[in-house]
Amino acid sequence: MKTYTIYNAKTHLSKLIEQACSGEDVVIAKGKKPAVRLVPMEQVSIARQFGAMRGKAVVSESFFEALPEEELSAWE
Repeated sequence: MKTYTIYNAKTHLSKLIEQACSGEDVVIAKGKKPAVRLVPMEQVSIARQFGAMRGKAVVSESFFEALPEEELSAWE
């Protein structure tokens, strides 16, 4: 377990994050007293599901109508 002061942690935060993500114990101390432990977040993958939005959005007939000229010219 490696211990770093708050000053060193602020200076080398990206390095400490990489160390924690690779499995090392990283402790940040306030003075000589350990205050917090830096640990990686669990990666939660959310699987997309086909049709998950079915019934939640309404598309009216006006959606399929042609846009007015001033609207079309704004897209050019």
